[in-house]
Amino acid sequence: MQYQCPLCHQPLQLDNQIWLCSNHHQFDRAKEGYVNLMPVQHKKSKNPGDNQMMMQARRQFLDAGYYQPLRDAIFSLLDNLLPDDSTSQTLLDIGCGEGYYTGFFAEKLKLRRNITVYGLDIAKGAIRSAAKRYASAEFCVASSHLLPFSNQSMDAVLRIYAPCKAQELSRVVKSDGLIVAVTPAPNHLIQLKGLIYQVPQPHDDSEEHIDGFYLVESQRLSYGLNLPGEQAVNLLQMTPFAWKASEQLIAELSDNTDFYCETDFYIRLYRKN
Repeated sequence: MQYQCPLCHQPLQLDNQIWLCSNHHQFDRAKEGYVNLMPVQHKKSKNPGDNQMMMQARRQFLDAGYYQPLRDAIFSLLDNLLPDDSTSQTLLDIGCGEGYYTGFFAEKLKLRRNITVYGLDIAKGAIRSAAKRYASAEFCVASSHLLPFSNQSMDAVLRIYAPCKAQELSRVVKSDGLIVAVTPAPNHLIQLKGLIYQVPQPHDDSEEHIDGFYLVESQRLSYGLNLPGEQAVNLLQMTPFAWKASEQLIAELSDNTDFYCETDFYIRLYRKN
């Protein structure tokens, strides 16, 4: 295990379902298998992260396969880059939510290599759900800005929309290690934005710079979705646009039998300097 104490940054060891450090800080391993490494003093609210409605909407939408092309493109990238030998490897999925991507990658990447896949999210409910469903991965509740992992411990990090401090990424990623970052390209969900804003603006097209890493390659993945009303509402609930949507708009979207929406992603690969 690669966990470190979020309070004193010493390594954690699992002892009878309790994670302990040398300074006697302890964190219980939940019955579902995850560990909560988010101390109360690090929280900005009682229940940080996505609420139950957002989590349920995302689970239903992702389970229906609408983002499977994105999942498969990321997997292909990782599968081609990570060595397929007996060397022990580690992958961290930051902002993993209910584990849709994490669980898939853990199961498939293990077929050709010795790898441990970690999922991290600030939302305890999402992590509990992920740990119950995907036994092939390790899950923890923690902040993406204070990663509870030891220095130079990750061969690769996956970030799908997830924020994280560059200095933390540089700290935990091994020398010559990888980051796969997914961000919205200009036209991502532009039709959905059009329901909220009179003049929907495209997403920022500038390339992300991560201190300590250089860009290896960038690919763009775009495809259209034809969604029944229920799934269109689920997609809306997954996004920040949901906070601006009126009940009337949600009702009208729910009644729509065929809502067309574009997906548009950037998948960028970075390597540590």
